[in-house]
Amino acid sequence: MSESDRESDRVSESDRESEPEPESRAGARARAGTGAGTGAGADRANNAARTSVWLDRQTPSRSRRSESPAGLDRNRITDASVRLLDADGLAKFSMRRLAAELDVTAMSLYWYVDTKDDLLELALDSVYAEIAPPREDADWRDRLRDLARSYRELLVRHIWISPLAGTFLNIGPNSMLFSYAVQDVVRATGLPLERQTGALSAVFQFVYGFGTVEGHFKARCDATGLTQDEYHQQAMGTIRAQPHMRQITEASDELMAARGGDTVEEMRERDFVYALDLLVAGIEAVRDRTGSPAR
Repeated sequence: MSESDRESDRVSESDRESEPEPESRAGARARAGTGAGTGAGADRANNAARTSVWLDRQTPSRSRRSESPAGLDRNRITDASVRLLDADGLAKFSMRRLAAELDVTAMSLYWYVDTKDDLLELALDSVYAEIAPPREDADWRDRLRDLARSYRELLVRHIWISPLAGTFLNIGPNSMLFSYAVQDVVRATGLPLERQTGALSAVFQFVYGFGTVEGHFKARCDATGLTQDEYHQQAMGTIRAQPHMRQITEASDELMAARGGDTVEEMRERDFVYALDLLVAGIEAVRDRTGSPAR
């Protein structure tokens, strides 16, 4: 966040006159001599080395924590951020909106974070806690399917995750637990070590893409007030009415009839399950060729 962006998030002039405004942690560090371009807590736009809130080991700028806004803490701010992101989306998220949600001044938030990116990173990691750990006594295939399904559901439930997961390092505690669980499952397949990252990518990049598209389709339907089936039927009816697209739609109709399923959700579920089965079968085939034992 640039200084001009931060200034736009500050409280109105009348608020500043009635109540002294605390400076941000980054501002305090700069005045203490760290500088905006050198301190670990500096603006990411001015300091590319500060790549993650989880790598910021600086202590809070103010020693008198009793001066911080009453009732606020990082967990409460993070929870409110998730609620806003779910309700309004990533594009509309701002420090000003978050402050209004918490009934505090925007500058109060800078007691706990230095930039909006910090908040987005905290929100991203917090929702990874919704992924349940796989069953320890289950076969690796079932554990892989459980993790894949949980990740898909997370991407659909919080559609703002997709762009953020590709933006930040994903090294928060909940994200790391998910990564460890995935790595454990891939190790248990018996694949050679040099093949394991490829298998991991094949499965979870597929889930990432599938869940992202599913989440945005669902959100688009919700925005129109139509069910997914109504939206699909309306869209397909419009497409079929175009003569130049008849050959494509006829081939598509054939595929959909062969797959089966009475609703959009049922058809999508069949695609997900079968695609995941194909990936599991591919892992087994490679494992069997190498002769490595599964666990």
